Amino acid sequence: TAAEALAGLAEALDGDFSHAVGMVLAAKGRVIVSGMGKSGHVARKIAATFSSTGTPAYFVHPGEASHGDLGMVTREDAVLMLSYRGETAELGDLMTHAKRLRIPLIGIAGNPNSTLLQTADIALVLPNAREACPMGLAPTTSTTLMLVLGDALAVALMERRGFTADQYRDFHPGGSLGKALIRVSDLMHTGEEMPLAAEDASMQQIVLIMAARRFGCVGIVDKKGALIGIITDGDLSRHMDRELLDRKPSVVMTRNPKIIAADRLAAEALALMNEKKITQLFVLDKSKRPVGILHMHDCLRAGVV
Repeated sequence: TAAEALAGLAEALDGDFSHAVGMVLAAKGRVIVSGMGKSGHVARKIAATFSSTGTPAYFVHPGEASHGDLGMVTREDAVLMLSYRGETAELGDLMTHAKRLRIPLIGIAGNPNSTLLQTADIALVLPNAREACPMGLAPTTSTTLMLVLGDALAVALMERRGFTADQYRDFHPGGSLGKALIRVSDLMHTGEEMPLAAEDASMQQIVLIMAARRFGCVGIVDKKGALIGIITDGDLSRHMDRELLDRKPSVVMTRNPKIIAADRLAAEALALMNEKKITQLFVLDKSKRPVGILHMHDCLRAGVV
């Protein structure tokens, strides 16, 4: 039943949907989302989705609005109201407040002749669909329609704003989704922290750099600053003898070490390190110059898995 209603909703969408997106984009303030009962629960979710995807929004309970919370709604905001029948009495004061201050009002309801949609500046009409519950009474199909339409608005707003994965990560620093979007550039060590040595450096200098930087490796760069190899503590172990300090770095180093770009996901870097059984990656720019170094422990500390 709900699936049939959703198909009807998709077919019924018209230019008013685009106008609603434009109205929200034009608002200098936030989107005030409101509804009562089950519609209120959906309204809370829509407000949360808006806020996490680049459209600042918050839920205002219509009952609390009548007792002082109307002060939270300003002329720079836009209001989105949900009511399947469109006659929810508790929405009256908020509706009147929006019209008095000329605050743009978007209504979502199933009856185009309802008070809500007749009052709204833009009416998004839901199809007249039967509720999925056996008695046809409990809000089921209707709330599904509202939820899907709210998500559609959020996605359309994301596209119009050019909302990026990096912005999404910034809004979700504590969640697994945010951690999944952490980039190498967010975790890598740069500048003097990088263990680097010139190709003509002595092995004694390289050992001292490795001990001081504590990454278990030293990157070897040519005269142009490009990475040409890496000397790890494993390389030192393999060449450990009395002549080690007399050798040239080119003899000890591993050429063509595994690298990664700064704009790659940290999760990709961690996967590469696990696959190659290494614990660090140098981060190179387009000229193959080191701009950072990433250690496996950096990923693990940040919660990247």
